[in-house]
Amino acid sequence: MRDEHTGACLCGSVSFRTRGKLREVVACHCSQCRKQTGLYYAATNVASENLVIEGEEAITWYRASTFARRGFCKTCGSALFWVADGADEISIMAGLFDQPSGLEIAYHIYCADKGDYYEISDGLPQYRQGRPGLLTAGPSD
Repeated sequence: MRDEHTGACLCGSVSFRTRGKLREVVACHCSQCRKQTGLYYAATNVASENLVIEGEEAITWYRASTFARRGFCKTCGSALFWVADGADEISIMAGLFDQPSGLEIAYHIYCADKGDYYEISDGLPQYRQGRPGLLTAGPSD
């Protein structure tokens, strides 16, 4: 995978550049993520120090749980980021990256909370709740 990636929201008001290794993409099916995106949240993450954002004034933040917040573009509404309070890493929606991204979904979490209108049939690992060692808010937070 490349060491640098670029991306932007739908309208281009928020753009970013990452450097360094990105985590594999995690697909989260919890009710929070489904309500935010309409399907499920597919995101990678990067060390916060390796993310440069242009257009930060166009980001609005929503406190999604007792310990995390979600960033959106004020102009077009694109879901952008998820970050836990005090974390050294920030999750970035995989669909924001310019193509080819080289990203791949590695596994699914909160499958017990997934919507009833789709199936997960890609053969990747599925976790009923979160995966050990992965910081998430979960469906009820």
